Amino acid sequence: MPNIKVFSGSSHPDLAQKIVERLGINIGKTVLKKFSNQETCVEIGESVRGEDVFIVQSGCGKVNDNLMEALIMINACKIASAARVTAVIPCFPYARQDKKDKSRAPISAKLIANMLSVAGADHIITMDLHASQIQGFFDIPVDNLYAEPAVLKWIKENIPNWQQCVIVSPDAGGAKRVTSIADRLNVDFALIHKERKKANEIASMVLVGDVKDRTAILVDDMADTCGTICEAAKRLIEAQASKVYAILTHGIFSGPALARINDATLEALVVTNTIPQDENMKKCPKIQCIDVSMILAEAIRRTHNGESVSYLFSHVPM
Repeated sequence: MPNIKVFSGSSHPDLAQKIVERLGINIGKTVLKKFSNQETCVEIGESVRGEDVFIVQSGCGKVNDNLMEALIMINACKIASAARVTAVIPCFPYARQDKKDKSRAPISAKLIANMLSVAGADHIITMDLHASQIQGFFDIPVDNLYAEPAVLKWIKENIPNWQQCVIVSPDAGGAKRVTSIADRLNVDFALIHKERKKANEIASMVLVGDVKDRTAILVDDMADTCGTICEAAKRLIEAQASKVYAILTHGIFSGPALARINDATLEALVVTNTIPQDENMKKCPKIQCIDVSMILAEAIRRTHNGESVSYLFSHVPM
């Protein structure tokens, strides 16, 4: 593929390597380091003049450092006369701060959108945004890819008798995502309504739907401390579900998350590799990983060649 360069930030080099192998090119040379005062230093090690540049950096780990690194890399390529710079951000940082839900609350996702635009990004490729309206925070094109085709493939290949399962949303906000998957599989769906007294603390959970003697599959876009998912799994077992699986796009797993998963009544918790999962999988045998590098690689290839990416919303590329 001529006139294309793919560079990786330090947040998820493994994913970037899988993407370039799929594209049949080499990863771009960069030197990423920090000065002694912890300022980020980026050196792009090859010419990008007139090239179509893609920078792969996920919003995970040390989120603020990785975000700053991505902004500096975008700017370095832009002022080195790159024809176009696309930021490939599999897990978008600050996506949960997308609305003003209380007095004086910041809309941080909009701030991140402004920062990426000002740094010089011409296009954003991301996956399963926490709220799809974040696309409207940008004045540049945003391709919000879905993990749904890969999730459907995993369900059909790994869950016995999936035709009798029930897809469950752990909260009302995820109802649209769950109904979409249930429709594609032609199965029933259920919903858990939760009431919170304060942030990260759930008061009560009410199950709407029937899961008795059936496999329940919890579906959500991200798992952070895993309090909601583990409580939801417990509630489903109390409602006499035979087995409970959880499938999430972004496995953040901060704080007590891994201990909670190990203690939970889950058969398996499935996440994609938008965030590195190798260490988490060693500590928690219930975690399984779906590779989405082929979806991101195909999106990059189609963007570079000026083709439509809408095919990827419903198919996993071979």
